[in-house]
Amino acid sequence: MRRSLTLLAATALAAPLTMAASSLLCPKLPSGAQVRQENRFFDVRPRIVPANRESTVEIVPLHEHVQFQQGCTYEFTYAPMLSLPQHGGWAPGRKIAVVPENGRLRFTAFFEGEQEHALVLESTCNGKKRTVGHFRVYSLADDLYGLRPYKGDFHMHSHYSDGVESPAYVAGACRRAGFHFMALTDHRNYAASIKAKEAFSSVAADLRIYPGEEVHSPDNPVHIVSFGADAGITELYRNDDAAYRKEVAALMESLPATPAGVNRFQYAACKWVGDRIRERNGLAMFCHPYWVTGNRNNVDEALLDHIFATGIFDALELISGDSRESMVANDINALQVARYAEERAKGRRVAVCGISDTHGIEHSDAFGRFFTVCFAASLDLPDLIGAVRDLRSVAVECPAGDIQRSYGPFRLVRYTHFLLREVFPQHDELCFEEGRLMIQHASGDTQAAAQIAALHGRTTALYDRCWATIPAR
Repeated sequence: MRRSLTLLAATALAAPLTMAASSLLCPKLPSGAQVRQENRFFDVRPRIVPANRESTVEIVPLHEHVQFQQGCTYEFTYAPMLSLPQHGGWAPGRKIAVVPENGRLRFTAFFEGEQEHALVLESTCNGKKRTVGHFRVYSLADDLYGLRPYKGDFHMHSHYSDGVESPAYVAGACRRAGFHFMALTDHRNYAASIKAKEAFSSVAADLRIYPGEEVHSPDNPVHIVSFGADAGITELYRNDDAAYRKEVAALMESLPATPAGVNRFQYAACKWVGDRIRERNGLAMFCHPYWVTGNRNNVDEALLDHIFATGIFDALELISGDSRESMVANDINALQVARYAEERAKGRRVAVCGISDTHGIEHSDAFGRFFTVCFAASLDLPDLIGAVRDLRSVAVECPAGDIQRSYGPFRLVRYTHFLLREVFPQHDELCFEEGRLMIQHASGDTQAAAQIAALHGRTTALYDRCWATIPAR
């Protein structure tokens, strides 16, 4: 009986990798994503290559049960996902024979255009042909190839406002969810975000923790996230309300005429907050413009129209986290995405972010599933802010926990679609243990810091394997 079960297991592993098998063997991550079996059993090096150049790609088996066998033959069938070759690239449907060397398959090819490339590997052993796996490579133009994709959440709350957990717990949970960066943005509270950062000041964690707050200036219904500013905004009006009103009044006098129906004070207050954030080297984000409160949208449409027309904010919170019940009742994200498309059709520059607006990590429908991907030169704050302002970010949502969608410039959305499937799931798995240990450190575990240090650099090493070195022309 035991021998029969062993043969059955071996047969299952040797069979083509099916969706059903994938769901059984590859559990979902907090983001709702899964590691595909091909990426769990094999390492593709690199997965991202420069467009319109030759690159060498290796398929490396990671486990004994998927090792390439002597006496078997192997061949790839190629298909470009977007554009047919025009300048000497592979012919779609062409089969290329490959011979294992040192236990791995290596081939050199010209990857034409900026697109995904599908590679189906088949083996023939003892006259029997089977599919080993479906592998994917993405080729990028040089401007995007020189950047890296960084996941993060700009908008979350702790128990210092109306959240549940401590600032340090929220930060640790962000790494557990696979984020490269985060900011705590408690209502009217900048200091809590500093506490999140200070909690890990002596720990070699691979998470960038940045300051932030959600600003609610007096008599202004518009919620504004301050990300990365080197000082708080709330204190400016909390400590001197009269000075705030005087400055807003002066701004009202200096502004051009506003359209009918626009509350001029509210508009001037929005601009005042945005200006103060930028003076402090931060990013000013317009939060959830179609949020429903009191049975109506939080911001009057006339004011909303004028905000879009004048571009006074650095970014739009395009995807906003919410409970499933609220999304069923009022799908604000659908409205925000439609509004974004309309504003872009008018020729307006609209930078976008996706956020969870988490008010309790462990019972949130949105945490880890609503986030931003920034395409930046580094995780340094100026590079992240610059990526958003330069329209090099996308907003991602996975509201039901099973299908991830991204929104933003089409070129970036297409690339993100690949990353969500082929790169981020393995990255997120590596982050999970580090985040768990960060939470342990925050609870007072004196052994956790050393364990975190032992994990330092693993996600960087993954990225290094995923991107090829561009050869000199």
